[in-house]
Amino acid sequence: MTDRPSTRISSRKQPKQARSAGLVATILEAAVQVLAKEGAPRFTTARVAEKAGVSIGSLYQYFPNKTAILFRLQSDEWRQTSQLLREILEDVERPPLARLRTLVHAFIRSECEEAAIRVALNDAAPLYRDAPEAQEARASGNRIIHAFMRETLPDAPEAVRALAGDLITTTFSAVGKDFSESPRTPAEIDIYAAAMADMFCAYLVSLGHR
Repeated sequence: MTDRPSTRISSRKQPKQARSAGLVATILEAAVQVLAKEGAPRFTTARVAEKAGVSIGSLYQYFPNKTAILFRLQSDEWRQTSQLLREILEDVERPPLARLRTLVHAFIRSECEEAAIRVALNDAAPLYRDAPEAQEARASGNRIIHAFMRETLPDAPEAVRALAGDLITTTFSAVGKDFSESPRTPAEIDIYAAAMADMFCAYLVSLGHR
């Protein structure tokens, strides 16, 4: 992937005017299209600039290299996932296991709908996954899961709750990726998500959910 050599993954500057924000949105939309079509190995700032119809200089005003663009796409995806977790798991008006079932269905549907871009981002992950910014973005979702486990398993030891949270999030990531790599019908998605939710709920019940 030809690009300017740099390890920086943060955006160069944040857009403050509507016009600048529109330019960044155009660049990111083009980046998604390039990534989905070309994959991570052929992803370059030149291809993104060409697809967006902007000069490479305009792109570099906001993103110093391809890694910064890829990290922005990934961090936006992490933010959306954290928002999904928060909206569903923090809805205390519903029983915990009902919330978990809703989350499983929503997550699997999302994985299948955005499979191409998620696979490409996973391929690009070695470029930024060890950066402090990436670790903090992932930690946000983990905190929501662990808070849900404290509510769901109030009498379980902290180590048991931590293990349950880590096991569920790891399964979400691995199984969702594997399942979404092949085209799925809505019926297949519902059946698979229901079975996955049954598995998670049975596991939490076995740990002492009341």
